[in-house]
Formats: sequence, structure tokens, C-alpha cells
Amino acid sequence: MTQTISARAALLDMDGTLVDSTAVVERLWLAWAEPHGIAPETVLSVVHGRQGHQSMAILLPERDHEINLRENDVMLATEADDVDGVIRIAGADALLEALRPHPHAIVTSANVALMTARMGEAGLTIPELTVTAENVTASKPDPEGFLRAAELLGVDPADCVVFEDSGAGIQAGLAAGMRVIGVGRHAAAHEPTYRVDDLTAVRIVPTAQGFDLTIG
Repeated sequence: MTQTISARAALLDMDGTLVDSTAVVERLWLAWAEPHGIAPETVLSVVHGRQGHQSMAILLPERDHEINLRENDVMLATEADDVDGVIRIAGADALLEALRPHPHAIVTSANVALMTARMGEAGLTIPELTVTAENVTASKPDPEGFLRAAELLGVDPADCVVFEDSGAGIQAGLAAGMRVIGVGRHAAAHEPTYRVDDLTAVRIVPTAQGFDLTIG
């Protein structure tokens, strides 16, 4: 069934939404977790969509957070250097091209270096506006990143549509008062407003007030 969503701005997560970085994320995080004796399934249920230091705090709640911050810096640098297996999500390039005339932004838990490395490896153009780890004080599922992007674009949150794949990201978009299109087969479990298998299911049609997204 085809659905139509009217909007003025689109806010896009990166990992799992525009690029598939599952291979490198899981490889590096499972290597990090092994010395701590954390079960792989526990690690993978936590790390997607969050900043690394927040994931570490959840997985090792008794540990000094300063250690998490230091290890997160190392993890980010390692992830930026290791892009083996990073590919674009189907339809990501066409969607970004269609959004070029309209207000849009990437809102990611990655830092600038990691975002640049993964988007470059996937052959995707980075939008003019990005909200990265350097620009927020709280990671998803906190809505700060999405609200900051809406403010910078000058668009009311209710007029924004979020593209997300992870539970933390979907929660953040909904908490910001935005409609959320869940991307990928795991998104439905987190109750986004809408859901698509990949971005080939999305079409952008300009309107006098902004644009319509048709999905399905």
C-alpha cells in the first residue's frame, strides 16, 4: 500500500540508514567486548545507534566513565580507518539527490571523521548540514540531535521526517515530535510511524509547501 507524507525537512541517520556498516561495527565491538566477558548478543543489542561511550556505560555500568570516553576516542579512530565492508543502503544515493533542493541533514552518533570515512566509502555525498557527536551533549535516544537539526534548518519539528533504523534512533525521532520512517527489517520492532525495507521504496515529490514522500 502506498502512503504519502507531507514534510518540509528530512533528517537522516547514517549507519544502517544511508550506509550499511554492520560488518565493521560488529567486528570491532565484539573484539572490544571479548576481554570483558560480555556476551555477543548483549553487545549487539546495545551498540547500534548510540555513541560509543554511552554503549560502554550501559555494558559496563560500574566502570569510571572517563575510561569510556578515552576508549571511545580510540574506537572512533579505529572505525574511521576500517571501512572494509561498508556499502550504501539501496536507494540512498537517489534519495540524497532528490532531497538536494529541500532542507535536509544527517543526524548521526558518529563524529565528523567517521561520518566522512563511511559516506566516502559508500560513494555518498554528505549534505551541507550535519549534526554529529561533536554537536550534542546527549546521544540518541535523547532527541537533542534531531531538535538541533530542525532548529538549524529553521523547520518546526512537526514538519520534519526522520529516517532511522535503530531502536535508539527511532525513539529519539519520536521523542522530538517528528514522524519516523523506519528503514530495514529490524526497524518495525521499534514502532516507527512508517517502515520501508530500504530507500528504493521512497520517492520525493516537490510541493508548494515543501515536498511529499511517497513510500510503498
